[in-house]
Amino acid sequence: MATEGGGKEMNEIKTQFTTREGLYKLLPHSEYSRPNRVPFNSQGSNPVRVSFVNLNDQSGNGDRLCFNVGRELYFYIYKGVRKAADLSKPIDKRIYKGTQPTCHDFNHLTATAESVSLLVGFSAGQVQLIDPIKKETSKLFNEELKF
Repeated sequence: MATEGGGKEMNEIKTQFTTREGLYKLLPHSEYSRPNRVPFNSQGSNPVRVSFVNLNDQSGNGDRLCFNVGRELYFYIYKGVRKAADLSKPIDKRIYKGTQPTCHDFNHLTATAESVSLLVGFSAGQVQLIDPIKKETSKLFNEELKF
């Protein structure tokens, strides 16, 4: 069966197609290898926030990346856009049960290779100060808030 355009459709690379079982989609390596991947149809309900900090360490890998997916918070070494982070080996991973992280940011002024302060805001109004390098939790603010 000939098609208009001289068979141009045969040379196209498909990135997604639909079958009776569902939608098959070509995913980037960073999304495909993410630990505890959330099913595709419910990803829109979990906002993801990303924070970056440069620690100026001697190894040359001073950039760090923090992101949250739902109730989970991950902290990784960031090697740039050309080389994906090893998502199977986070520096720190935290799972929260009662509330979920909605925002976070690093203190860039006090960040060193041995310690970095990360301030995390939660859906119930609490704010927590953590150090993902030392894996310690410093303080939880607004803990008395109950919604």
